[in-house]
Amino acid sequence: MPYEPDGTAAAADDTSPFAHRLADRFLDDYVPGLTLEHGSYRVTADEIVDFGRRFDPHDMHVDTERAAATPLGGLVASGWHTTAMMMRLMVASYLNQGASVASPGVDELRWSAPVRPGDVLRARFTVVDARLSASRPDRGVVRTRIELLDQHDRTVMTQVMANLILARPAAG
Repeated sequence: MPYEPDGTAAAADDTSPFAHRLADRFLDDYVPGLTLEHGSYRVTADEIVDFGRRFDPHDMHVDTERAAATPLGGLVASGWHTTAMMMRLMVASYLNQGASVASPGVDELRWSAPVRPGDVLRARFTVVDARLSASRPDRGVVRTRIELLDQHDRTVMTQVMANLILARPAAG
């Protein structure tokens, strides 16, 4: 079962709307309109500060006292940290690591609300489209609308991500 950041196992694969469990998921499993919600990622002050110190050293991400004096009024996760937490949920529930080749990019990335210590995040993945590559018929492109929500059902981040996904191998 996929790892959950709070140390528990993720929900069983039989609750997924996909036809195949994560380890057996390929391009044809990503049907436009299909939606999967997953997650229970509890954000801690320590990880916000650690990420901020390493990659985005603004006061609002690294210093509790100085963060209190900012317009956000307290410690908040960097948008890049928020995106990284979403990626953890995506790998745990949505993308088969054996079939996921790469991502050519992200469109429409928005951080719409601050993520604070104690927030519990979950992700909603909706397949926008999926198509077989004309030049490489062993793979295709899946575009996914991703919404990251907090425990109050407030959207904290959205994006549309493209992923190169292998087609299901021929039987035999």
